[in-house]
Amino acid sequence: MSIAEDADRYRAPALDKGLDILELLAATDDGLSQAEIAKALDRSPNEIYRMLDRLVRRDYVRRTPEDRYEVTLKLFELGHARPPMRRLISQATPVLRQFAIKAEQAVHLVVQDRNILVVIAQVDSPGYWNVSIRVGSRISLVNTGSGHVFLAFSTPEERLLMMEEQDMGTPEKMPKGLITRLDGVRQQGYENMPSAQTPGVLNLSVPIFGPMGSVIAVLTCPYTQRLDKLDAPNTQQVLNLLREAGQELSRRSTPSA
Repeated sequence: MSIAEDADRYRAPALDKGLDILELLAATDDGLSQAEIAKALDRSPNEIYRMLDRLVRRDYVRRTPEDRYEVTLKLFELGHARPPMRRLISQATPVLRQFAIKAEQAVHLVVQDRNILVVIAQVDSPGYWNVSIRVGSRISLVNTGSGHVFLAFSTPEERLLMMEEQDMGTPEKMPKGLITRLDGVRQQGYENMPSAQTPGVLNLSVPIFGPMGSVIAVLTCPYTQRLDKLDAPNTQQVLNLLREAGQELSRRSTPSA
Protein backbone atom coordinates (compact mmCIF):
# COMPACT_ATOMS: atom_id res chain seq x y z
CA MET A 1 0.00 0.00 0.00
CA SER A 2 1.37 3.42 -0.97
CA ILE A 3 1.71 6.31 1.49
CA ALA A 4 -1.15 8.16 -0.25
CA GLU A 5 -3.42 5.12 -0.07
CA ASP A 6 -2.55 4.61 3.60
CA ALA A 7 -3.38 8.27 4.35
CA ASP A 8 -6.72 8.03 2.52
CA ARG A 9 -7.62 4.88 4.46
CA TYR A 10 -7.83 6.85 7.72
CA ARG A 11 -9.38 10.06 6.44
CA ALA A 12 -11.99 11.87 8.57
CA PRO A 13 -13.58 14.38 6.17
CA ALA A 14 -15.67 16.19 8.79
CA LEU A 15 -12.68 16.63 11.08
CA ASP A 16 -10.55 17.81 8.16
CA LYS A 17 -13.20 20.36 7.27
CA GLY A 18 -13.32 21.74 10.79
CA LEU A 19 -9.54 21.94 11.03
CA ASP A 20 -9.36 23.66 7.64
CA ILE A 21 -11.75 26.34 8.91
CA LEU A 22 -9.81 26.86 12.15
CA GLU A 23 -6.48 27.11 10.34
CA LEU A 24 -7.92 29.55 7.81
CA LEU A 25 -9.47 31.81 10.45
CA ALA A 26 -6.34 31.66 12.62
CA ALA A 27 -4.37 33.16 9.74
CA THR A 28 -6.89 35.98 9.19
CA ASP A 29 -6.79 39.24 11.17
CA ASP A 30 -10.28 40.60 10.52
CA GLY A 31 -12.36 37.43 10.31
CA LEU A 32 -14.19 36.09 7.25
CA SER A 33 -17.77 35.75 6.13
CA GLN A 34 -19.32 32.35 5.45
CA ALA A 35 -19.08 32.96 1.72
CA GLU A 36 -15.41 33.96 1.97
CA ILE A 37 -14.60 30.84 3.97
CA ALA A 38 -16.39 28.63 1.45
CA LYS A 39 -14.55 30.27 -1.45
CA ALA A 40 -11.14 30.04 0.23
CA LEU A 41 -11.64 26.32 0.98
CA ASP A 42 -13.28 25.58 -2.37
CA ARG A 43 -16.42 24.23 -0.71
CA SER A 44 -20.09 25.07 -0.96
CA PRO A 45 -21.64 27.49 1.59
CA ASN A 46 -23.94 24.68 2.75
CA GLU A 47 -20.95 22.49 3.56
CA ILE A 48 -19.40 25.27 5.60
CA TYR A 49 -22.57 26.35 7.42
CA ARG A 50 -23.05 23.22 9.56
CA MET A 51 -19.39 23.04 10.54
CA LEU A 52 -19.32 26.75 11.44
CA ASP A 53 -22.44 26.31 13.54
CA ARG A 54 -20.80 23.53 15.56
CA LEU A 55 -17.55 25.47 16.00
CA VAL A 56 -19.48 28.49 17.25
CA ARG A 57 -21.55 26.37 19.66
CA ARG A 58 -18.35 24.80 21.04
CA ASP A 59 -16.72 28.26 21.45
CA TYR A 60 -13.84 27.65 19.04
CA VAL A 61 -15.20 30.33 16.69
CA ARG A 62 -17.28 33.43 17.35
CA ARG A 63 -19.71 35.21 15.04
CA THR A 64 -19.25 38.98 15.06
CA PRO A 65 -22.03 41.59 14.85
CA GLU A 66 -20.86 42.16 11.26
CA ASP A 67 -21.74 38.50 10.45
CA ARG A 68 -18.11 37.47 10.16
CA TYR A 69 -16.33 34.61 11.88
CA GLU A 70 -13.12 34.63 13.88
CA VAL A 71 -11.33 32.21 16.20
CA THR A 72 -11.70 32.60 19.96
CA LEU A 73 -8.98 32.05 22.58
CA LYS A 74 -10.25 28.56 23.40
CA LEU A 75 -7.47 26.75 21.53
CA PHE A 76 -4.93 28.89 23.37
CA GLU A 77 -6.60 27.97 26.66
CA LEU A 78 -6.58 24.27 25.78
CA GLY A 79 -2.89 24.54 24.99
CA HIS A 80 -2.37 25.65 28.58
CA ALA A 81 -4.66 23.02 30.07
CA ARG A 82 -4.19 20.74 33.04
CA PRO A 83 -0.74 19.09 32.69
CA PRO A 84 1.04 22.41 31.99
CA MET A 85 -1.05 24.00 34.77
CA ARG A 86 0.15 21.43 37.28
CA ARG A 87 3.71 22.05 36.14
CA LEU A 88 3.25 25.80 36.58
CA ILE A 89 1.86 25.38 40.11
CA SER A 90 4.66 22.96 41.01
CA GLN A 91 7.34 25.36 39.80
CA ALA A 92 5.66 28.42 41.29
CA THR A 93 4.99 27.16 44.81
CA PRO A 94 8.58 27.32 46.15
CA VAL A 95 9.07 30.74 44.55
CA LEU A 96 5.86 32.01 46.16
CA ARG A 97 6.97 30.67 49.55
CA GLN A 98 10.34 32.40 49.30
CA PHE A 99 8.65 35.65 48.34
CA ALA A 100 6.20 35.41 51.26
CA ILE A 101 9.06 34.87 53.73
CA LYS A 102 11.21 37.73 52.40
CA ALA A 103 8.36 40.20 51.83
CA GLU A 104 6.33 39.21 54.89
CA GLN A 105 3.25 39.43 52.69
CA ALA A 106 0.78 37.01 51.14
CA VAL A 107 0.95 36.28 47.40
CA HIS A 108 -1.17 34.45 44.84
CA LEU A 109 -0.88 33.18 41.27
CA VAL A 110 -3.60 33.94 38.70
CA VAL A 111 -4.35 32.47 35.25
CA GLN A 112 -7.05 33.00 32.64
CA ASP A 113 -9.92 30.52 32.35
CA ARG A 114 -12.30 31.46 29.51
CA ASN A 115 -11.35 35.12 30.07
CA ILE A 116 -12.21 34.94 33.75
CA LEU A 117 -9.25 35.15 36.11
CA VAL A 118 -8.78 32.23 38.51
CA VAL A 119 -6.46 31.98 41.50
CA ILE A 120 -4.58 28.67 41.18
CA ALA A 121 -2.01 29.00 43.99
CA GLN A 122 -1.67 31.08 47.16
CA VAL A 123 0.82 31.38 50.01
CA ASP A 124 0.23 33.23 53.29
CA SER A 125 2.75 35.52 54.92
CA PRO A 126 4.81 33.94 57.71
CA GLY A 127 3.15 36.12 60.35
CA TYR A 128 -0.07 35.43 62.18
CA TRP A 129 -2.16 37.70 59.94
CA ASN A 130 -2.39 38.70 56.27
CA VAL A 131 -4.78 39.60 53.48
CA SER A 132 -5.21 36.63 51.15
CA ILE A 133 -7.57 35.22 48.54
CA ARG A 134 -8.75 31.61 48.32
CA VAL A 135 -7.48 29.23 45.63
CA GLY A 136 -10.25 28.79 43.06
CA SER A 137 -11.56 32.35 43.47
CA ARG A 138 -12.64 34.04 40.26
CA ILE A 139 -11.77 37.70 39.97
CA SER A 140 -12.47 40.55 37.57
CA LEU A 141 -10.39 41.65 34.60
CA VAL A 142 -11.16 45.35 34.87
CA ASN A 143 -10.77 46.28 38.54
CA THR A 144 -7.91 44.09 39.79
CA GLY A 145 -4.15 44.31 39.44
CA SER A 146 -4.01 40.83 37.92
CA GLY A 147 -6.64 41.76 35.34
CA HIS A 148 -4.82 44.96 34.38
CA VAL A 149 -1.62 43.03 33.72
CA PHE A 150 -3.38 40.47 31.51
CA LEU A 151 -5.12 43.23 29.56
CA ALA A 152 -2.00 45.40 29.31
CA PHE A 153 0.08 42.67 27.67
CA SER A 154 -2.68 41.42 25.32
CA THR A 155 -2.95 42.34 21.65
CA PRO A 156 -5.77 44.77 20.76
CA GLU A 157 -7.76 41.86 19.31
CA GLU A 158 -7.32 39.71 22.42
CA ARG A 159 -8.17 42.65 24.65
CA LEU A 160 -11.37 43.40 22.76
CA LEU A 161 -12.45 39.77 22.94
CA MET A 162 -11.76 39.60 26.67
CA MET A 163 -13.69 42.80 27.27
CA GLU A 164 -16.63 41.63 25.14
CA GLU A 165 -16.89 38.47 27.22
CA GLN A 166 -17.09 40.74 30.27
CA ASP A 167 -20.10 42.49 28.63
CA MET A 168 -17.95 45.60 28.21
CA GLY A 169 -17.14 45.32 24.54
CA THR A 170 -17.80 48.89 23.40
CA PRO A 171 -15.51 51.81 24.23
CA GLU A 172 -18.45 53.60 25.88
CA LYS A 173 -18.76 50.80 28.45
CA MET A 174 -15.07 50.59 29.30
CA PRO A 175 -14.02 52.25 32.57
CA LYS A 176 -12.83 55.80 32.01
CA GLY A 177 -9.07 56.03 31.66
CA LEU A 178 -8.56 52.26 31.51
CA ILE A 179 -6.67 52.26 28.20
CA THR A 180 -4.25 54.91 29.47
CA ARG A 181 -3.79 52.92 32.65
CA LEU A 182 -3.05 49.73 30.73
CA ASP A 183 -0.49 51.53 28.55
CA GLY A 184 1.29 52.60 31.72
CA VAL A 185 1.23 49.08 33.14
CA ARG A 186 2.76 47.66 29.96
CA GLN A 187 5.45 50.34 29.86
CA GLN A 188 6.56 49.95 33.49
CA GLY A 189 6.07 46.17 33.55
CA TYR A 190 3.83 45.93 36.64
CA GLU A 191 0.65 47.23 38.26
CA ASN A 192 0.52 49.09 41.59
CA MET A 193 -3.05 50.10 42.44
CA PRO A 194 -5.34 50.46 45.46
CA SER A 195 -7.59 47.46 45.89
CA ALA A 196 -11.13 48.02 44.64
CA GLN A 197 -12.35 45.44 47.14
CA THR A 198 -10.47 46.07 50.42
CA PRO A 199 -9.46 49.47 51.84
CA GLY A 200 -5.84 49.94 52.81
CA VAL A 201 -4.60 47.24 50.41
CA LEU A 202 -2.34 47.82 47.39
CA ASN A 203 -2.49 45.29 44.58
CA LEU A 204 1.07 44.72 43.32
CA SER A 205 0.98 42.55 40.18
CA VAL A 206 3.65 41.36 37.74
CA PRO A 207 3.45 39.21 34.59
CA ILE A 208 4.84 35.72 34.08
CA PHE A 209 5.84 35.22 30.46
CA GLY A 210 5.72 31.93 28.55
CA PRO A 211 8.13 30.66 25.88
CA MET A 212 6.31 32.57 23.11
CA GLY A 213 6.45 35.89 24.96
CA SER A 214 2.80 35.99 26.01
CA VAL A 215 1.61 36.37 29.60
CA ILE A 216 0.65 32.93 30.91
CA ALA A 217 0.01 33.97 34.52
CA VAL A 218 0.20 36.91 36.90
CA LEU A 219 1.74 37.09 40.36
CA THR A 220 -0.11 39.40 42.76
CA CYS A 221 0.67 40.54 46.29
CA PRO A 222 -2.18 42.23 48.22
CA TYR A 223 0.25 44.50 50.06
CA THR A 224 -0.65 45.92 53.47
CA GLN A 225 1.58 48.17 55.52
CA ARG A 226 2.73 46.63 58.77
CA LEU A 227 2.16 48.96 61.75
CA ASP A 228 3.41 46.46 64.31
CA LYS A 229 6.81 45.88 62.70
CA LEU A 230 8.87 48.90 61.66
CA ASP A 231 11.56 46.87 59.88
CA ALA A 232 9.11 45.04 57.57
CA PRO A 233 9.82 45.55 53.83
CA ASN A 234 8.14 48.67 52.44
CA THR A 235 6.07 48.91 49.25
CA GLN A 236 9.02 49.41 46.89
CA GLN A 237 11.02 46.61 48.48
CA VAL A 238 8.07 44.23 48.21
CA LEU A 239 7.51 45.25 44.59
CA ASN A 240 11.18 44.57 43.80
CA LEU A 241 10.90 41.11 45.39
CA LEU A 242 7.71 40.41 43.45
CA ARG A 243 9.32 41.42 40.15
CA GLU A 244 12.27 39.13 40.90
CA ALA A 245 9.83 36.27 41.59
CA GLY A 246 7.97 36.96 38.33
CA GLN A 247 11.23 36.98 36.36
CA GLU A 248 12.29 33.70 37.99
CA LEU A 249 9.01 32.02 37.07
CA SER A 250 9.26 33.38 33.50
CA ARG A 251 12.70 31.77 33.21
CA ARG A 252 11.35 28.48 34.57
CA SER A 253 8.53 28.46 32.02
CA THR A 254 10.92 28.33 29.06
CA PRO A 255 12.06 24.95 27.67
CA SER A 256 15.69 25.65 28.57
CA ALA A 257 14.81 26.46 32.17
